[in-house]
Amino acid sequence: MHLISKSLYKPIIYWLLTGCLLIYIMVVVGGLTRLTHSGLSITDWSFMGSIPPFNEQMWQQRFEKYQQSPEFIKVNLTMTLQEFKPIFLWEYIHRMIGRVMMYIFAIGFIYFLLKKKITKPMWPKFGLLFFMGAMQAVIGWWMVYSGLQQKPAVSHFRLATHLMSAFTLFAFTFWFALQLIFTEKKDTESEGKKLQKVSVLFFCVLIVQIIYGAFTAGFVEGNAAKIRPGHIFNTWPKMGDSWVAEQVTMKPTLYQNLFENASGIQFMHRTLAIIIVILLCILWYKSTKLKLNVQQNLGVSLLIFGVTIQFILGVLTLLYNVPVIMGALHQTGAFFLFASCLYLLFQLKTKNIKQ
Repeated sequence: MHLISKSLYKPIIYWLLTGCLLIYIMVVVGGLTRLTHSGLSITDWSFMGSIPPFNEQMWQQRFEKYQQSPEFIKVNLTMTLQEFKPIFLWEYIHRMIGRVMMYIFAIGFIYFLLKKKITKPMWPKFGLLFFMGAMQAVIGWWMVYSGLQQKPAVSHFRLATHLMSAFTLFAFTFWFALQLIFTEKKDTESEGKKLQKVSVLFFCVLIVQIIYGAFTAGFVEGNAAKIRPGHIFNTWPKMGDSWVAEQVTMKPTLYQNLFENASGIQFMHRTLAIIIVILLCILWYKSTKLKLNVQQNLGVSLLIFGVTIQFILGVLTLLYNVPVIMGALHQTGAFFLFASCLYLLFQLKTKNIKQ
């Protein structure tokens, strides 16, 4: 906060950080929407949003529309109106957060434009920011629309695309805010740059792990039905009675086992978690041999705490067969790790971009 108070761009920084917070909330609520099987409860949506049901007649109209969807016909045929209300509200809240985020970004941009707070170097960044925000909405509808057709389920590839578009939007917004907060050039001889390679490798593996986390949460075609990879082999450290279950290699090709086999997807998610822990140990060991500044040390510390908590949450989530609360906390942990890694990478740069 002290750094922000000294910045010339304080209002824009707070605006961008508010956007980051909303993206985080949207990701968490999106996770809760998925965990409560609520994502296909709203079968239509206008661009500006819609009024929520506030009487029994409106609820009945919404329920009748849902009753025409493949999910109701093939999965929830016995669902009552009272059971429908909670899943509708989760999806409604998720979509409304998206609308609020859109309004905050648009109104804030117009305000700063009128106040002439936007400098020339910021224009390309704002253009990219709004493009990515629009794409996030398009990808969200593309994902939901697929589940409103013949098959009442969303592909794990579409789910991962939607999640990563949100993470990418957050990364860009957060990085932009950091550039405005830390405007002074750093020491070009900082030893922090010696951590860059392992930090970038850690970040790349983390991204792949987040993608596999989305795969694990989605539906994958099984022999007789769609399967959620997170709901099988709820044991640790072994997969059932084996370190590598036979089902991991049940598909004919490597690609299918890595991306279309529920057991293979869970095995990859487990393995990547161990690789992340190993990379963190290497990063931590290297950091102890260097003279890092306060911000760089903070970034390393955040990763250590984040990976420790996230690993424990991941194991518990698996053992308890993905309860809603633990699933949401696990996704929050992934978001925290992602943000912490971005912060560290930014601080390891030899210099910051001056606006």
